[in-house]
Amino acid sequence: MKKVEIIPVAQRKAEKRGIKVEWITDAVTNPAQVVSGYGGRRVAHKLIWIDEKEYLLRVVYEDDNEVFTVVTAYITSQIKRYWKEEE
Repeated sequence: MKKVEIIPVAQRKAEKRGIKVEWITDAVTNPAQVVSGYGGRRVAHKLIWIDEKEYLLRVVYEDDNEVFTVVTAYITSQIKRYWKEEE
């Protein structure tokens, strides 16, 4: 399995947003969906439940041959805005 590295600024923002490192790692290594991001980055999607409400965890990362480098992560309630339906 590839290593997951979270850059320091992403780590601080995730802590401030209440996002656990385990959630980020799980989203990147076992995503429910991956979509294209800006500049060749990828965005891993994972549905999570907090206080009996469903949210979407979005983890922006760069993927090279040996490591996933997490740039940022955030939680949104706007699932339909970001979730890409199969075509």
